[in-house]
Amino acid sequence: MKNNAVKGASSARTSYVAQAGMIGAVYAACTLAALVLLQGLAWGPVQFRISEALVVLAVLTPAAVPGLTIGCIVANLANMVISGTGVLGLLDVVFGSAATLVGALWCRKFADRPGIALLGPVLANALIVPAYLPLLLQGLGFYTIPFTTISLDGAYLPMYLFGLVATGIGEAVVVYALGMPLLSALRKANIFKHLS
Repeated sequence: MKNNAVKGASSARTSYVAQAGMIGAVYAACTLAALVLLQGLAWGPVQFRISEALVVLAVLTPAAVPGLTIGCIVANLANMVISGTGVLGLLDVVFGSAATLVGALWCRKFADRPGIALLGPVLANALIVPAYLPLLLQGLGFYTIPFTTISLDGAYLPMYLFGLVATGIGEAVVVYALGMPLLSALRKANIFKHLS
């Protein structure tokens, strides 16, 4: 009897790690694909990081919390190399990944209320990312409002406020317009119940 309990616990742990790994890999791949295909709309003052739709997975499985966080760390580390941000890119690795972690934890906490659950990643990214993004972009030598010639260099508060609105809107669009239908489809398919 005890041997069966040990095997069951080991199987559950293996399933959890496998789910987290798959989710992390998909998140990182989607983020890097967006960097290549959308010419940087996954990073910067206006962000539509398509991979953020995957935060809905935290509503379905606790393994999504570490999976999403690790996927974000991997994607942000890869971006450091691709975009050449150097040491400044560590701001995104640490704080951008922390925003994803906080958003995923919120999703998990409110898993029974998806509309509220998805608000967590929106708030976390809107509040955290613009706090360091001006430093990162200024370190790279620019900060203009995208699609304009309006420079915000040296004006931290306007840069933060612009980033708060722009990042919040971008995250809300991705999470609610892409994430909510994804959540609905995954619930109907019962995928995570089969993996447990």
